[in-house]
Amino acid sequence: MDHPTTRRRRSSALHTAERWPITPFNRLFAPIYLLAVFALLYRHVTNLLLATSSPSSFTTTLALLVADFVLAFMWTTTQVFRMNPIRRREAVENLNDVVAEESELPGVDVFICTADPYKEPPLGVVNTALSVMAYDYPRDRLAVYVSDDGGSALTLFAFVEAAKFAARWLPFCERNRVVERNPAVYFGSNRGHPVDGEVEEIKTMYESMKHKVEHVVDAGKVDDQFIDGPKEREAFGKWSDKFTKHNHPTFIQVLLDSKNDRDVDGHVMPNLIYVSREKSSTSPHHFKAGALNVLLRVSATMTNQPIVLTLDCDMYSNDPATPRRAMCYLCDPNLGPENSAFVQFPQKYHGINENDIYAGEFQRLFQAMPMGADGLCGPHHVGTGCFFRRRAFFGSPSSPVEPEIPEVGPAHVVVGSVRSDSVLELAHRVAECNYENQTGWGSKIGYRYGSLVEDYYTGYRLHCEGWKSVFCCPQRPAFLGDAPISLADMLNQQKRWDIGLLEVAFSRFSTLTYGVRSSAGFLMSLGYCQNAFWPSWSIPVIVYSFLPQLAILNGLHIFPKATEPWFWLYPFLFLGAYAQDMLDFLLVGGTHQRWWSDQRIWLLRGLTCHLFAAVEYFLKYFLGIAAGFNVTSKVIDEEQSKRYDRGTFEFGVHSPMFVPPTAAALISLLALVHGLAVQVMTRGGGGWRDAPLLQLFVAGFGVVNGWPIYEAVGLRSDGGRMPVRTVVVSVALAWGCYVAAGFVLK
Repeated sequence: MDHPTTRRRRSSALHTAERWPITPFNRLFAPIYLLAVFALLYRHVTNLLLATSSPSSFTTTLALLVADFVLAFMWTTTQVFRMNPIRRREAVENLNDVVAEESELPGVDVFICTADPYKEPPLGVVNTALSVMAYDYPRDRLAVYVSDDGGSALTLFAFVEAAKFAARWLPFCERNRVVERNPAVYFGSNRGHPVDGEVEEIKTMYESMKHKVEHVVDAGKVDDQFIDGPKEREAFGKWSDKFTKHNHPTFIQVLLDSKNDRDVDGHVMPNLIYVSREKSSTSPHHFKAGALNVLLRVSATMTNQPIVLTLDCDMYSNDPATPRRAMCYLCDPNLGPENSAFVQFPQKYHGINENDIYAGEFQRLFQAMPMGADGLCGPHHVGTGCFFRRRAFFGSPSSPVEPEIPEVGPAHVVVGSVRSDSVLELAHRVAECNYENQTGWGSKIGYRYGSLVEDYYTGYRLHCEGWKSVFCCPQRPAFLGDAPISLADMLNQQKRWDIGLLEVAFSRFSTLTYGVRSSAGFLMSLGYCQNAFWPSWSIPVIVYSFLPQLAILNGLHIFPKATEPWFWLYPFLFLGAYAQDMLDFLLVGGTHQRWWSDQRIWLLRGLTCHLFAAVEYFLKYFLGIAAGFNVTSKVIDEEQSKRYDRGTFEFGVHSPMFVPPTAAALISLLALVHGLAVQVMTRGGGGWRDAPLLQLFVAGFGVVNGWPIYEAVGLRSDGGRMPVRTVVVSVALAWGCYVAAGFVLK
């Protein structure tokens, strides 16, 4: 019998799996392209051996060899995802055939993490929580835990108000079969909602809640006029002016209890629990991974549902049927429940401009690659929109790891209400900052510590232990979030990811060494290398952004001439890689223009966040200079938003990361003009055959991709133009590169 993942189509009562139609072409093209890659590397090695007497030739050939070797390695890791991609479709209507009663559906504990009420506005976090509380799922099987790592009374106040509003919002959504259950999205859309007294009343209630929350955030404190009753006064009385987001005790507040609280129609409400773990400047807190592990323990003592959904605070539910879609896989006996760890949904974003100028969709990372990995062990965990089996956090499928106390393990049966003294006492204890000392948390159980990208690292470790995963990508996005609309925010966010990825790549659990010997296997580990060594893209991008152009300016040929047979190898490699990449992009729903934006940002990352992340990582490794963790701002500047909607790049704030791409753009422009004017046009017709055509193409390609930089430097006068300071430093860097090249390349 064929293995399930190799069949053309596989069906079950709950879902179908279909192979990607372009797979045969990818399998045929890969060995042909690989032969061309070997030929190129052979040429570089041969030239290197012949260039030992010429320092300039040796230097340029060595640089090209290293750059092309990295490109070859990264291309190889990409092929893993092209060999057997799987597209799945779930049959939610058949779920009742497998799960006879609603009460038999697995319970879900939802984890939502936030850290700063000013960078992550509490109203947005509240809307995310309300959207999942209103799922089409038994309410007594839902518990929503909000982790507030900032320990802010402002966030707690927002959720106190949300609990009151939910009593009207949830039954309204059910009665009217509302699909957009984020109230801000529902009331802000123009889709012709029914206009009646109830709609207007609920909208008024939402606007009132919004006004209160925003007023409190603007004031920076919870005024007495907004505190309703002695219970709320007692809760907010726990805060002290001496508390900071880095030093405060544990706060756990049960806002809704499914056993006792009811909505306006008399139906049960889901559990809603606010958690702010104890933090101390003298104890490590392990960033988001530490917060999630606290939620794992706290939820185990209070509800301990077998399924855990992790969400970013800005990633709201866009489909109320999402839990049922996840259960089509988690409840399917044909998928092997004993070794299926999680169901990963793609990250999708709203508000992205027409051409997606910052490549915020991440079509390759969040759609193409997960589909490819689904044909192996399953998709990587990408931080949000993931339904975990709680058991997966406690050892391998065949060798469970028992926690330090049974009350935080997956088999614990909770007795009593979430508001009972005994339950709350234990919940507070397991949220203490020193609780994890001398335990397996972060190393053997829970989210794994050691990387800023705890999602990638934890998913990788689970696959190494023998767990599998599934990619679920319904036509209607399950979740929608906010993508950065500032170039600096986008690059800083990805620099943080890069540092975390390098922490995995060079750890004892490296994908190159540990992964290939684990249960994940060689191919899956090679696929993980695509992400782990993401920052290495900076090497070829830097080389090809500067070396060919500087060689033109110094009259040096580093590529074959048009009359040489080796010349045609380069167009084949370039066009083959780009055409295959574009085809992948289009097949997952992208457009030609968005693909162009994506490849331009790929080049930009190589000169910015990938480069700076590598520098920061090695400074930390060799000198002990640690990088801090910065929360990406979710606050939207109106002028920036307008420029973003117009498709205009944002360079308005000076950043060292803007300097290398600006210098590269200036050198490319100078090299192209110099090459056309001096090296080609002055030689007549015969000069074209001897001209450095490949170098001119590389320079021209840099100029075309650098157009937003030229606009920001000299053609714009708005607030997003390139700061003068950045331009001056970039010109100085470009001049320094030109002078240095004059010594090295001659």
